Amino acid sequence: MNNMSDLKRLAALAAFLKAKRNSIKPQSVGLPAGVRRRTPGLRREEVAQLANVSATWYTWLEQGRDIQVSAQVLDAIAGALHLTNDERDYMFGLAIGQSLGPGASAMEEAPRIGPSLQRILKELRYCPTIISDRHCNIVGWNQAATSVFVNFEQIPFSERNIIRLLFTRKELRSLAVNWEDFAGGFLAIFRAYYGQYVGDEWYDHFIQDMSSLHPDFEALWQRSQVNRAPEVTIEFRHARASKMLFELTSFQVHGSADLRCTVYTPMEGSGTEEKLIRLMGPF
Repeated sequence: MNNMSDLKRLAALAAFLKAKRNSIKPQSVGLPAGVRRRTPGLRREEVAQLANVSATWYTWLEQGRDIQVSAQVLDAIAGALHLTNDERDYMFGLAIGQSLGPGASAMEEAPRIGPSLQRILKELRYCPTIISDRHCNIVGWNQAATSVFVNFEQIPFSERNIIRLLFTRKELRSLAVNWEDFAGGFLAIFRAYYGQYVGDEWYDHFIQDMSSLHPDFEALWQRSQVNRAPEVTIEFRHARASKMLFELTSFQVHGSADLRCTVYTPMEGSGTEEKLIRLMGPF
């Protein structure tokens, strides 16, 4: 064990494996439900059996011990736990302890938005669009996003983190009809980044800070959801426009900076685009 970062990385791996194990119903993998189960999901030895590994070895892995792992065995664990591709990549990052990208410290300035991204923001006139960095700091947006969410221009970059804003700004808390799903989607993206940049201690500090300040953050974080690009339908209850339905699309932007583009497309036939046009007013 090299340092505190490794301890936190392995603790995150342990929590993730336990959460995934508890989420699997025994019947779904051909095992009896039983009446004496202390957990709602699988037992450790059952996961080990399904993955064809030693029960002791798997127990050590789930306990966060610093043990040797191989890609072949991790693939077997991923299969036994029915992990998605994003969840598998997250587990690999934590288990092997190698970043897929640089483990830099917290960014002090917003990454530069190039002309092509600026054009995209402008062209998506009636689709609220946000550009964020790998720490989920908001670094670009269009007028539609300002009209639906908040005026990001008035928020200093050091405070303009989408995860933090979701838990601190009352207008964002009241915006989504199902706020937990709304916040949970961003946390799933955030967790994917956390697994990708395991060498960046900024994430540990941020998670500790949010957990201490916001108990509901801790509850959502413990669900261990991982999704790089969720595509969902979201219903907003806007203070001025009332009911609005959007289809959310999120994708990473290729380039020197690890940026993400999150687009809220008004659902066709819902009247949302018409409301947004009135909300934004004339240019």
